[in-house]
Amino acid sequence: MTARIIDGKAIAARLRTGLAARVAMLGFRPGLRVVRVGEDPASVVYVRNKDRAAREVGFDSATIVLPEATSEAELLGVIAGLNADPAVDGILLQLPLPAQIHPERAILALDPAKDVDGLHPINAGLLAAGKPGLTPCTPKGVMHLLAEAGVPVSGARAIVLGRSVLVGRPMGALLLAADATVTMAHSRSRDLAAECRRADIVIAAVGRAGLVRGDWVAPGATVIDVGINRGADGKLTGDVAFAESAGHAGAITPVPGGVGPMTIACLLENTLEAALVRRGA
Repeated sequence: MTARIIDGKAIAARLRTGLAARVAMLGFRPGLRVVRVGEDPASVVYVRNKDRAAREVGFDSATIVLPEATSEAELLGVIAGLNADPAVDGILLQLPLPAQIHPERAILALDPAKDVDGLHPINAGLLAAGKPGLTPCTPKGVMHLLAEAGVPVSGARAIVLGRSVLVGRPMGALLLAADATVTMAHSRSRDLAAECRRADIVIAAVGRAGLVRGDWVAPGATVIDVGINRGADGKLTGDVAFAESAGHAGAITPVPGGVGPMTIACLLENTLEAALVRRGA
């Protein structure tokens, strides 16, 4: 068996095109502000890509760059200003933050209605309760990929490897809301290989290169690789041993070019949704 490749780049491009068409019909430009503290190399690249994508779909987008030495109080002041600015519909606080800033306090300071990363406890609670709210971008992107690839979720056995607040936990909630039977696995889980072999859908989000081997994948299963790991040669790899797993799976995402592009597209989708709700459009 040779797995069908789920092309996240193409799916994200279609989503962005649709968002641009919707924005063009509005009487305003949704406002997105990205806040970056310091010069973390990965964050610099991610933020630049997000800002470019936002401008391409017609948003009023800008990045606020604060020095590495910025205090927690100073950052909270910037967030308060953005919360109060009627032109700002979405705020993205780029993580990680410098050691002197507690990320939980910074996230809690965000207006939940503008929290387009979906990390505020109110948005997390709405998701857990199955109520409308802003959903973390990467799990939302995974659900788009499954839908676009025609993967049946209702009634399927799904396993999520990883229980992070950013990906694993909201991923499990979204799958459960779509009527999947969900197993949450993590570093303390016993016999991960056996758990994965029972699954119709495997979602790997642990940050360990090549963790999921080919013989962990049931014949015909769908494999979504959320992991991004940089090897000694500088190349990006996922949490899934791609070549091995592609020989068993029915469909699989590559790294890069799978989940990554969807994260940015869903950030834009969240910003548009936040703008429409805030402005009653």
